[in-house]
Amino acid sequence: QVHLVESGGQLVQPGGSLRVSCSASGLTFNAYSWAWFRQAPGKEREFVAAINWKDSTTYYADNVKGRFTISRKEIWNTLYLDMDKLRPDDTAEYYCAAYYLGNTDFTHDSNYQYWGQGTQVTVSS
Repeated sequence: QVHLVESGGQLVQPGGSLRVSCSASGLTFNAYSWAWFRQAPGKEREFVAAINWKDSTTYYADNVKGRFTISRKEIWNTLYLDMDKLRPDDTAEYYCAAYYLGNTDFTHDSNYQYWGQGTQVTVSS
């Protein structure tokens, strides 16, 4: 059975930094492309960042480019999202997602087979 468990979400001040993690089990970690999505109250879920299974190429939404970094540690089956220069509009529930042998169209959530339960990130003073 596949389990994706996010952690690390918390309250942080504007301009601060935070790392959230996603621990995966029950699947072959290296056979999946991975992504972070987020959903703020009253808004649709949106793509944040993705990392390609084959060559670790990364992709970012325009509103996080230069501030967020996605990475993975295969030996630990763990995905990370490092967030810098956080803003109040980054406040959302953050979800990790897995896309089997994904090579295209990383921004569409319908391409992802597995999802975590989410971790809450709140940016506020």
